[in-house]
Amino acid sequence: QVQQNVERLFTRFVEEGKATVRLREPAVDLCLSKANVINLKTFLSAVRLAHQGSDAGVLPLSPLVPAKNSDVEKPKTKMIITSRRDYPLTKSFPFSLEHLQTSYCKLARIDSRVLSLRKLRKLDLSHNHIKQLPATLGDLVCLQELDLHDNHLEAFSGALCTSGLQKSLQLLDLSQNQIQALPLEFCQLRGLVQLRLDDNALLRLPCRIGQLSRLRVLSAARNKLPFLPSDFRRLSLENLDLFGNPFEQPNPLVPNIQLKIPLTLLECAARATVNHRIPYSCHLLPSHLCKDLEVAKTCRCGSACLSSFIQTTVTMNLHLVAHTVVLVDNMGGTEAPVLCYFCSLHCYSQFLDRHLQSQG
Repeated sequence: QVQQNVERLFTRFVEEGKATVRLREPAVDLCLSKANVINLKTFLSAVRLAHQGSDAGVLPLSPLVPAKNSDVEKPKTKMIITSRRDYPLTKSFPFSLEHLQTSYCKLARIDSRVLSLRKLRKLDLSHNHIKQLPATLGDLVCLQELDLHDNHLEAFSGALCTSGLQKSLQLLDLSQNQIQALPLEFCQLRGLVQLRLDDNALLRLPCRIGQLSRLRVLSAARNKLPFLPSDFRRLSLENLDLFGNPFEQPNPLVPNIQLKIPLTLLECAARATVNHRIPYSCHLLPSHLCKDLEVAKTCRCGSACLSSFIQTTVTMNLHLVAHTVVLVDNMGGTEAPVLCYFCSLHCYSQFLDRHLQSQG
């Protein structure tokens, strides 16, 4: 089917017997080479007319000789470029690509031509100078592996976390960048199996990280994490690496008390909304309240608390959430501090009694 189905014709090198016909459906490039120049021009003219809906009888086509199998190239699905010199500046990327690597090319941003490769499953942009990710990266709905390690990223956009990558992305490598925090929406990337965050400047991990139920490999070594979020307990990992973070010494006896007594009406309503799983959305509540509800803290008793709570840190053996744990420090430890919240003085005092008894 050619009528209304030709997206673009590339004819810059037609005098050399080369041309490319880009179709819309299926999204493929028909690359022609070693063609007779006169016959090629006639063929391209016929394609244009067919695209516009002209009758087959008026198309300027001469009898075609079937191509030999040796003359037909299969659609290219993989391309690896590892130097600036080899990066294509005038040539387009084949639409059929499923695996593209462009490393060590000194790229300051992601090429817009790459963002149109809708069949991509693996994209490796490591060892470049990329500072920002475009929102259109989320349009690559087949993308399963994204490697961005050793770039200049300072953030990972929340818009990408709510795009088509939500379901498709399984491996994400953001190591060796300059990221200090990940957005709240990051935990909507529910398909993630491997996440690498080594050698950044992370001050915290996403508070809802436990929502990444498929995550099996997590590496966040050599960051600036003082503690882990309370939701970290919900993870079920195969491999975990948190080496080289400046974890604080847990001290349950010195809590951060943000408890307001009596509770405000807003706090009571928020707790009831979360505890009873009452549906809410930005159509019913102001957006800032929805965001607050999404990051509601969970007390050890299972109840929710919003802005009124008691916070402390406790020691957690990382083997509780991971089968294989890289040592946290050079002393051979596999323990790290994790945040702990209490919705009332009663819950905190019960915890404190148990803690003091365990200390002997």
